Amino acid sequence: MAMVAQHAPRLVVIGGYARSLTLFRGPLLAAMVARGYRVTAMAADPDPAVTEELAALGVDFEPLPLARTSLDPRRDLATLRHLTRRLRALAPHAVFAYTIKPIIYGGLAARLAGVRHRHAMITGLGYAFMGQERWRRRALSAAVTVLYRLGLDGADTVFFQNPDDRRDVTARGIVRGVRRVELVRGSGVDVDHYALRPLPAGPARFLFAGRLLREKGFLDYVEAARLVRARHPEVRFSVLGRLDPNPTSFSADQLAAWQREGLIEYHGEVADIRPYLAECHALVLPSYREGTPRSALEAMSTGRAVLLTDVPGCREVVVDGESGFLVPPRDPAALAAAAERLLASPGLFEELGRRGRARAVELYDARQVAAHMLDAMRL
Repeated sequence: MAMVAQHAPRLVVIGGYARSLTLFRGPLLAAMVARGYRVTAMAADPDPAVTEELAALGVDFEPLPLARTSLDPRRDLATLRHLTRRLRALAPHAVFAYTIKPIIYGGLAARLAGVRHRHAMITGLGYAFMGQERWRRRALSAAVTVLYRLGLDGADTVFFQNPDDRRDVTARGIVRGVRRVELVRGSGVDVDHYALRPLPAGPARFLFAGRLLREKGFLDYVEAARLVRARHPEVRFSVLGRLDPNPTSFSADQLAAWQREGLIEYHGEVADIRPYLAECHALVLPSYREGTPRSALEAMSTGRAVLLTDVPGCREVVVDGESGFLVPPRDPAALAAAAERLLASPGLFEELGRRGRARAVELYDARQVAAHMLDAMRL
């Protein structure tokens, strides 16, 4: 753990939920401490294990009263008041926020508290821009657009993880009051932590890792499993992830029914994905849109082929046919065909995985991503 002087300038990092601080921002937080800053991280859903992991990095943690999926304005105003009060007390040199509500209310609170430097990362365009009902999508999109503008107005830097998000957000005028816009390669991946692993013996196993949401393509994964297992009953389809309060999540009863049917093997949400990557031959994420899919980077780093959809955020990660396959979104049959292409030529698992590992090391090393971000923020 790096030692930081008590009089060192302070940075505040605001995230949606505590676990994301170590899962997605660990290398960035460590790099901030290494550059001599005192770092305080804030997020909802406090977890003692996360607090310990952050302390090991030299980072303080404060729980944040944030309702991540609620649309109750009273709760959001309470979050804004809390953040404003804490930022006035901490008087940080800069604030960095990521995901929708932390960006909006963290940005507003930083302005009210007189924080001079503000930075944000838009990690993807979620349900507010992707709702299934047209009227709901329009209403949420309009509201979030206005709130984003308020939260980001006058910000020093806004980071995007893919060019499609940057284009779409810019077209809405959301970043018109921002000083600098930067494109980064997602959160990167710790290529030493996610080391190259040999492929397991036995029948092929595919893995889905992510929130169990419709827009993550989870239903398409289940239906592709149904198609593949009808012809290859020995093939296994594993699932990691949590049931989410998001409106497009699936129920525990539906998940249990798919397990009873023998389509998937559900392992819940885990703190360390590496043992499950070691046991699989390929990772599958048929998402409808991403910022940059972290699970795909972790899989590539460990030498696993990846099957992704040809959508923003995913198409930048995979070179189709070289380090994995890209398939059309919302198309379980195409996804099943890509899986069967691998099954027909088992050597492809190793070949694509080897190239994916090389791509992860060259382009997505988290240390390089963190250094790029800190330099862009002039920290």
